[in-house]
Amino acid sequence: MAAIDPANVRHPLDPDPVPSTKAAAVLALGVVAAITGFFVGGLIPAALALLMARDARREMSAAGGFLTGGRRIRTGVALAWVGIVLAACALVAAAIVGLLHSAGGPGTNFAPDVN
Repeated sequence: MAAIDPANVRHPLDPDPVPSTKAAAVLALGVVAAITGFFVGGLIPAALALLMARDARREMSAAGGFLTGGRRIRTGVALAWVGIVLAACALVAAAIVGLLHSAGGPGTNFAPDVN
């Protein structure tokens, strides 16, 4: 029988590593932001995801490794930024379409006898 290495034995009072619920929320909000980003509605979940990611990172560092979910946070933040970029592109496209629409066509054709 092999001897148990005391360096690999966990202290009985150490908590079990658990996934962070805020990390899952950041990922979900990031997905919603990326899906609805082009419709400009993605700005709200993206902002919430970025704010919640900051708190989740702070809690994970304070937990000393007993909260997991760093990959979920990184993915959620990346998707939130994708949603913000899509919303910005949609706003720019809407502004261009609005400017082209307000510029009008070639003008009104009047009869030849109108001065």
